[in-house]
Amino acid sequence: MSDETETGTPAGPRPEPLRFFGTTWVAHEGGYTGRRIGVAVGSLAAAVASCLVLRFAYQGLAIADVGKPVTVLVVVMFAVCSALAFRHTWDSFAKRPDAERQASLRGLLAIGFIGSLFAYFFRSLTEAPGERLHREEYEEARQQYERRSKRRTGNPSKKRGRRS
Repeated sequence: MSDETETGTPAGPRPEPLRFFGTTWVAHEGGYTGRRIGVAVGSLAAAVASCLVLRFAYQGLAIADVGKPVTVLVVVMFAVCSALAFRHTWDSFAKRPDAERQASLRGLLAIGFIGSLFAYFFRSLTEAPGERLHREEYEEARQQYERRSKRRTGNPSKKRGRRS
């Protein structure tokens, strides 16, 4: 029996597609390098553009003359939220985040979106963001499939019993 299904696709677990990469991360084919470069450049450009927008917001606060404490609070809020978003996004490349925790951090991650963009940029310099996690899970699934699908040799009902 072949290790392929009737449609010609290999039997067993299939790799999970990554955002922007699909399944090209498995064998680093199909424009994988170009996609990595595109993700790196795109995330860096988006982060720089976002910093410019935040600069305009800061200037708006200065023009509105809201006071030093409010300005400091806004700057510290964006800095802390960006740092936390960076760390959370970076950690999510190595292990799957808890769904409840992810939902509770949604607002913080939205405020600190620049940190997430920088995490994407730095990770895409070495691999597709999330590739290592997906590769570990895919290899584990392949190993489990191989262990389960090993064929037995012979008929087990014809085995001789042990005689003492």
